[in-house]
Amino acid sequence: MERLGSDELAEVLKRVSDLQDRKAWSEVCWQWARVEGSIRSSLRVLEPESLPYLLQRFPNLTTLKIGTTISDSNLAVDAEIWPNLQTLNLNFHRSRCFLDAFEISGFDFEDITDDGLCSILFACKELINFSMRRRKGIGDVGITALVSHAKNLVFLDLSRCSGISDNALEAIGSLSFLTALYLCGCYLITDHGLNSLAHGSSSKALNILDVSECDQITDYGISSLQHMSYLQELKLAECGPKVTDCGGACIAAMPGLRKLDLSWLINLSDSSLIAVSQNCQNLVEIRLIGCEQITGNGIRSFSGHQSLEDLVLASCYNVSVDDIVHVVLGCFSLSHLRLDKALRFWMPSSTQEQLSKLCTISWI
Repeated sequence: MERLGSDELAEVLKRVSDLQDRKAWSEVCWQWARVEGSIRSSLRVLEPESLPYLLQRFPNLTTLKIGTTISDSNLAVDAEIWPNLQTLNLNFHRSRCFLDAFEISGFDFEDITDDGLCSILFACKELINFSMRRRKGIGDVGITALVSHAKNLVFLDLSRCSGISDNALEAIGSLSFLTALYLCGCYLITDHGLNSLAHGSSSKALNILDVSECDQITDYGISSLQHMSYLQELKLAECGPKVTDCGGACIAAMPGLRKLDLSWLINLSDSSLIAVSQNCQNLVEIRLIGCEQITGNGIRSFSGHQSLEDLVLASCYNVSVDDIVHVVLGCFSLSHLRLDKALRFWMPSSTQEQLSKLCTISWI
């Protein structure tokens, strides 16, 4: 029997899906370890210091995830190692121990900056998915460089990168293939940044936009979003008191919306909700948490809506049990109702039983 070559071993290993089995395979001998490394496409790195070694061992990675702190020097590896990368996930995952230590001592830590990001981008031209949540050292310079090198980006998540401002949005607006953009908690963003985004090339492709907690946004910025003709999901939760019914009317003028989050927009009233229910006929989900001015009249406007499947309603104290029943009985497409858990004690058990026969109820 002839000895199996690396190509034959690789074909065999491709049929092994279990990660533990693959790990056991790689421990048989040096040749098998090299074969396993050559066909590995995805890797999660727990110790960034070992990154140069790992990227040499796994030369054909298309997906790389690093959730811990990572310094600029950790990323300073041979650029020839990065070309095949299509998904780079650098979301910072903070453990409970990390948060406790940070709150008690307020210690600082070394993490990636614009310099570190720029050092690898010229070799990452195949990137289509990029995530970098909670990386405080990243700002406009790094994102502008990202856009100039990774022109085929489809997915971009920069949530809670507090250094991101309107300048970065102006660069992001040039991405012709971008379909999903997450900017939650990027509080430096203003109407000017949204306007740049709405008039850029990305406006013709963008399906998902999350600007939750960007509290400098006003009605003017919201009005510019009407230029995003393909937008299907819009998250505006906690965008502050400067988003009013004028902005609500602009939201209602986007008929392609399927998912909408208006939570904690305290100056939106029933007129906005009625306009949305009448004009956004493709809407399947709407979140209305903490909308203080919303009353039963606004909620009842969704009775008879043909597409709504998921209604999230909590901390809206001017909405009664009767209003909720009216919507459920009149909206035949509704399949999931999420209500404030405090309401559970006020809603008669017979009513709860009646509603649960028509849709799933979750208490939040």
